[in-house]
Amino acid sequence: MLVLVVDSSTPAVTAALAEIGPDGVTLRAERHAVDGRAHGELLAPQVAAVLAEVGARPVDLGAIVAGLGPGPFTGLRVGLVTAASMGQALGVPTYGVCSLDAVGYPAAAGEPVLAATDARRREVYWAVYDAVGERIAGPDVDVPAVVAGRARDLGATAMVGDGAYRYADVLGLPLRAEPRYPSAVALAGLAAERILTAAPGERLTPLYLRRPDAVAATARKPVLP
Repeated sequence: MLVLVVDSSTPAVTAALAEIGPDGVTLRAERHAVDGRAHGELLAPQVAAVLAEVGARPVDLGAIVAGLGPGPFTGLRVGLVTAASMGQALGVPTYGVCSLDAVGYPAAAGEPVLAATDARRREVYWAVYDAVGERIAGPDVDVPAVVAGRARDLGATAMVGDGAYRYADVLGLPLRAEPRYPSAVALAGLAAERILTAAPGERLTPLYLRRPDAVAATARKPVLP
């Protein structure tokens, strides 16, 4: 089955096509660009590009997988609105995956690992995964000093992700180079069982974890002195 994978939960904007079958996940095409201010401009052309690369049309898609975050409000909603709109228009199921899982799961190679992405405001989104990649804490958002203590208490012996790069000195664990951002292959793999068993499609509910930076005014401001 041909599946579209999208993620915009971090500064990395990703669109990919994956073939999912009983033998696993095969990545057919991928576009990946790091630009925290251009999610809306990048994602739709990326989707068109991966479809063109394999000679496929939107009607050839059997499902859509989207990273649910956590992530900043503006960027994250670009991927989820794109996935939900396409799923509805095409009549195909959509499946959500915690984006941190697509960082921590592939990095957990026999030892507990902390996955952290940049949450801005000098905070990180984080989760901890056991030796086989199962999430045992999170997702949550905290300042790096708090995350460092929680990760130690949970036995994490390594860390991964863009947030880990940014705050390596505070988090204080050995840093793994990859994946720095959510992996398209991991996102597809974490949804594969649901896709292959034809599980009902899911509403794509974002993991914001906190209020957006911009909020509507709650009271009228005087315009006269």
